[in-house]
Amino acid sequence: RLVVGVDANAAGIMTASRRAAAKPSRGGLPNALFVVAAAEALPAELEGVADLVTVHFPWGSLLRGLLGADPATMTGLTRVLRPGATLQLLVSSTVRDRGAGVAPIQATTLHTLAASYTTWGLAVTELRPATVADVAAAHSSWGKRLGAGTRRPAWLLRARFAAAS
Repeated sequence: RLVVGVDANAAGIMTASRRAAAKPSRGGLPNALFVVAAAEALPAELEGVADLVTVHFPWGSLLRGLLGADPATMTGLTRVLRPGATLQLLVSSTVRDRGAGVAPIQATTLHTLAASYTTWGLAVTELRPATVADVAAAHSSWGKRLGAGTRRPAWLLRARFAAAS
């Protein structure tokens, strides 16, 4: 299995990249690659290679793009998915996050979003409040700092990719 970490900000993947580059006896991961790129501009080499794409607690333009089903964001993400692949999101936005240009997430908002994802060939298979266990399983230091799933509401969305309609 090949794991590709992607972040638009090189600083966001620097520590993980450094750890993965170590010798396997020191915890290195020879099957991990890291790419500095925005979701809207992923390298062509990644087209159709992913069985699973996870996005954990995005911020700024990526969060806006996912919650608004922005064409550039959705095209970028679905381009890397193989047919039958899974897209998994852990997202959170509260009143305090209005500065990011995103309204607080509510169940009705996400159900409307799920319907719009079908345009991109994505069939939502699961949509619910994220549990503490979901957040812990993501190993997201950002999610942990936010208190997602405990002090702060978070949502889990899983979708299966068929193809764009």
